[in-house]
Amino acid sequence: MTPPGLLSLVVPVFNERESLGPLLSEIDAAVKPLNRAAEVWFVDDGSRDGSWQTIVELAAMDPRVRGVKFRRNFGKAAALAAGFSLAAGDIVLTLDADLQDDPAEIPRFLEAVDAGTDVVSGWKKVRHDPWHKVFPSRVFNGMVSRLTGVKLHDHNCGFKAYRSAVVREIHLYGELHRFVPILAAARGFSVGELPIHHRPRKFGRSKFGARRFLKGFFDLVHVSARCTFGNRPMHLFGHVALFAALLALPCIVLAWWYLYATIAAIVLLNFAGTCFLTGLACEFALGANPPSEPYAVAETTEDRTGSSRTQSTSAP
Repeated sequence: MTPPGLLSLVVPVFNERESLGPLLSEIDAAVKPLNRAAEVWFVDDGSRDGSWQTIVELAAMDPRVRGVKFRRNFGKAAALAAGFSLAAGDIVLTLDADLQDDPAEIPRFLEAVDAGTDVVSGWKKVRHDPWHKVFPSRVFNGMVSRLTGVKLHDHNCGFKAYRSAVVREIHLYGELHRFVPILAAARGFSVGELPIHHRPRKFGRSKFGARRFLKGFFDLVHVSARCTFGNRPMHLFGHVALFAALLALPCIVLAWWYLYATIAAIVLLNFAGTCFLTGLACEFALGANPPSEPYAVAETTEDRTGSSRTQSTSAP
């Protein structure tokens, strides 16, 4: 019987020093019964609380633990991109470092992937977060599902499992980490979800804010347009141009009565539309030639040991 392949776990870290030791212990307890080789990549995204020193200590105690330190905070998408580029496993699991994701769910994710799903996204069906975080998240998830056709209850959940082929094809930059299942579906990969246990926060603080909702909306427009019109952009821009031309007709008629107000409205709408479409066109260009490394690495745990370590056949 062929032994199961290597499992890679990628954990973005930003000021979460206190939770790293307990998280690794829980990962150990979840993976060890599977009798599966594993590696854990902690990606320190510019932490300022001593998280990197804790990662170095954990790596010194366990050769299956690896770490990457960024020079500054580049964002979660960059942290995942770095982890994906380094992960060697047949299956790659991502989870947050704040202990709200329960590593005991790992075997269920692996079962779902082994059953044939390429991307398995966690669904925090019962959330232990304040209402001002839960409500906007539900609105956003509904918008994403409706506009993209990839119907998930929790697109932004950090607990996900991927076949290695997915992380090799998907290029992350900016804040596209929320939309990996959508980008994967556009490439023909199958996407599913799994209800998971969500735990109250013990350490650190939430990175959620009102600005994230607005930025998420712009990213949603970009991803939806890219996945739908990526190979036929003229269909998108042609429809927008036609719609603008139709709007111009009544404006021309009204100009006879409200000349100055109509001119001002046309100028402002033209400026807004030009800015929006220019930004969208730039996103298309960036999507066609994404940055190979949207981050800068300051140090790795291998730099401390001076050698590359081989994988063990036991769990971390």
